[in-house]
Amino acid sequence: MNDEQYLEHCRSLLAQFAATLVTRTEQLPQEHPLRELAAGFESLDADPSDVYERGPELVARLFDTYPEFTPTFPRELLWFFGADCLHYMADEELAEFQQLEDARVATPR
Repeated sequence: MNDEQYLEHCRSLLAQFAATLVTRTEQLPQEHPLRELAAGFESLDADPSDVYERGPELVARLFDTYPEFTPTFPRELLWFFGADCLHYMADEELAEFQQLEDARVATPR
């Protein structure tokens, strides 16, 4: 998988997660913080220009404020966003994703 394919794959995962979170929070009042968070994830999909800046912030808000939703968040996106998002991964997961990344980068394009 080349860099463009990997980016598209991660954007697809993000779009799926955002759509699911928006659906799950539709019944909440418009001003509810979880609904606002869902809208934030949805806006990342709509305008990915600052995905690396806003993405980790949204992930941190999700994991710190609504830990019950963290099992639904794709682990691959934690690796994709990197930075502080890596703190939410176990050491074994980090090692596994590092091996996958090394293999992906080593594959001739």
